[in-house]
Amino acid sequence: MREKYIQLGHGGGGRMARELIAEEIVSRFGDGPLRGLPDAATLPVLNIGTVFTTDSFVVQPFEFPGGNIGDLAVHGTVNDLAVAGARPLWLSLALILEEGLPLTDLRRVLDSLKHAADDCGVTVVTGDTKVVARGQADGIYINTAGIGAALEGFSLSPDNMMPGDRVLVSGSVGDHGAAVLTAREGIDLVNGPDSDSAPVHRLVLAVQHLGSAVRFMRDPTRGGLASVLNELVEERDIDIVLSEATIPVSKRTNAVTEILGLDVLHLASEGRMLLVCAADAEERILDVWHNMQEGAGAATIGVVKKSDGGCGRLILDTRAGGRRLVDSPRGELLPRIC
Repeated sequence: MREKYIQLGHGGGGRMARELIAEEIVSRFGDGPLRGLPDAATLPVLNIGTVFTTDSFVVQPFEFPGGNIGDLAVHGTVNDLAVAGARPLWLSLALILEEGLPLTDLRRVLDSLKHAADDCGVTVVTGDTKVVARGQADGIYINTAGIGAALEGFSLSPDNMMPGDRVLVSGSVGDHGAAVLTAREGIDLVNGPDSDSAPVHRLVLAVQHLGSAVRFMRDPTRGGLASVLNELVEERDIDIVLSEATIPVSKRTNAVTEILGLDVLHLASEGRMLLVCAADAEERILDVWHNMQEGAGAATIGVVKKSDGGCGRLILDTRAGGRRLVDSPRGELLPRIC
């Protein structure tokens, strides 16, 4: 393309729009069903359950330590499919671009998105591009939808949880939220935190043979561990008791939370998964995960117990020997993190 910046004409449906799509999008994703730019992709019918999800990404800034909005969009959608017990297969890609966005920035985002899709084994099969006037967006927003094939062996529901079940996490928590916060606020830290943006589908596939012992899976994004776990105990007669000493937190993210007075349990992760399983499957799942790069830092962080008061609570046993209730975040602790 001759232009160096996104212009309103790139969203007008004419020659400039065709050039943008052909040179920047089809050149990266046009080897499959996207070839020929149909208005809808024709996909083979799956002979087992089909899982469908959609998500929008408006992270600000759209580039942050450890990633950008492109790989984040792929990982977020792939992970939503994976923790629902599905093998991710196809993605749609819709771009909302702001007039004045440098083409070099768009190319970095699309290259990251392509690399992430290839790494996850998913294909971008359809999409859309719109351009809005300068000042009406923060450079670029992305919407993705994902389709996956349901994996046999899983029967996931919070209602399946019972006292004695174990709560596992696949690695250090809060890294994405800390990375976006420091980038947005211009907090210049030597060796500051990097986003944990990454796929978790391989972790799910690796424990499929233990699926009957898995009660629940989720990626703890907005609201972090606190939000997901409070949702699990809400209106149920179970408590979840966490051990602060066993929750994996990187030194970099821990430094940010201490400096700013944040609770790491409220910070988002974008490449971690939370799993609740039967006690007799705990060590087998951890053994599998520890032999994988994505799960090297996996740990058991809590246990499900019968609620004493009949109203579910999330409880933290602290390093100091005390005990406190962990509430869900109030309001939007850190907006625009995904």
